[in-house]
Amino acid sequence: MNLFRNIGRLAPWSLVGASLALSACNDLGSGSQRALTPIPPETLALMEQAGVTKESPTLIRSYKKEAEFQIWKQRPDGRYAYLKTFPMCRWSGQLGPKVREGDRQAPEGFYSITPGQMNPNSAYYLSFNVGYPNAYDRAYGHSGGSIMVHGACSSAGCFSMTDRQIAEIYAILRTSFNNGQRSIQMQSYPFKMTAENLAKHRLDPNIGFWKQLKEGSDHFEVAGKEPSVGVCNRRYVFDATSANGQPLDASAACPPLRRNAEIEAQVAQKAAADDAKVAELAASGVRPVRLVYQDGGQHPDFYARIAEVSRPETLVAPIEIALDEKIGKSRSPVVAMSAAKLAAKAKKESEIKVAAAAVEQAAVPKATEAAAPAEPVRLGGLASATDSIGGLLGFRREPTASEPAVAKTEPAKAEAAKMESAKGEKQEVAKTAAKPTTLKPGSAKPATTDKPAVANKPVTAKTVAGQAAAAQGPSHRADPAKKPQASLDGERHAKIAAASSGVPALRDALAPVSARP
Repeated sequence: MNLFRNIGRLAPWSLVGASLALSACNDLGSGSQRALTPIPPETLALMEQAGVTKESPTLIRSYKKEAEFQIWKQRPDGRYAYLKTFPMCRWSGQLGPKVREGDRQAPEGFYSITPGQMNPNSAYYLSFNVGYPNAYDRAYGHSGGSIMVHGACSSAGCFSMTDRQIAEIYAILRTSFNNGQRSIQMQSYPFKMTAENLAKHRLDPNIGFWKQLKEGSDHFEVAGKEPSVGVCNRRYVFDATSANGQPLDASAACPPLRRNAEIEAQVAQKAAADDAKVAELAASGVRPVRLVYQDGGQHPDFYARIAEVSRPETLVAPIEIALDEKIGKSRSPVVAMSAAKLAAKAKKESEIKVAAAAVEQAAVPKATEAAAPAEPVRLGGLASATDSIGGLLGFRREPTASEPAVAKTEPAKAEAAKMESAKGEKQEVAKTAAKPTTLKPGSAKPATTDKPAVANKPVTAKTVAGQAAAAQGPSHRADPAKKPQASLDGERHAKIAAASSGVPALRDALAPVSARP
């Protein structure tokens, strides 16, 4: 009789064990008083130290790679304070989002837990539904459901805790709901969003999705408040509202969004600093890797308690596969952005160095320009004399930007300077002609330091007038309406003869041309 009684007592627990093995996260069970377990005194002491109460709103952050489940509580000023971390007994699958029913993946993203998702009658001691799939998951057609945080340390796509842990977590959430909190946000991440983790996983196919999750994480860490979460254009948007009142549609383009400029600036600054750190780590030799789990993982606290965990044979250390970041292949957005910023910085530094070198070069005294060679002097005299002749003929040449403005404002002084240049040229030519010639050994021709002067050719008034007319073109001729042409020619011929008689360079340079008829 006692034997049958003992069998009767064991039968329900045998059914529970079978249910754990077959139903995975299908959360069915009978009601009990477990849901009324009070918050432990040591946790209440932590709340007092953090400046929060047991009734204040709650927020959850979970990390699969680190196998941590964090509880945060809201202070009176609206900012959240960290309360405590529960080591996760078991999570299943790989790093990355849940995509379909039966893939044994614990989901990643931003989820909302309501009082109706709390299950005091769970077959896994106690449990609550995380709210998968959310609007983002549905926009991509992800399937599955009934993803729980529960006890029994067994997981087939859920977040599994010990019975004692889930009793405490359940009590914390229950107390917040009883005080009026309508929903509790759960932020589920693949790992802590540090630069080190992002550098290691920069080539993972999920990096684009994880960058979206990091943006939400940055909003929480910068503002200290629960970020509002929306989905449009199949992307997460945080702390943003529609500017025109149009509701956000997860599968449609985003309407104009209104954001907090101060928070957005701080988030952008944090993201830039993290990206720079990722690039620095990559440049220092941190290899991109991919972690491959046999079936999820657990916190190191449970390494010595393997008997408590379901399917312990699958709980082995993940395999870390090093990836090659080959040139020419697509790179992760994190590395691409960081590389672009580093390239822009290097370009700016190069431009600064080039400008500094140019300034230094300009400051060097130009000693070689102090003494000009003789030939350019003669050419300068020729230009001055030609300009004087043009003035005598009634032609006026506009000065260039490099010439002094006195050519326009003080013509008398400019003309005197030109005549002095002509006299100096005459003396230079005389000195050149007086130099003795020497014969080089083995040469029949005399060698001189300067070129021999060109033989003097007669220059007439008509020759100069014809040459000047040919150079200036018909558009620069004097206006015949002012004075008869014969009278003008007579005056100009006399002036030309007087001006050119003492300028050898002008006689040498102008070849004789036939007189104008």
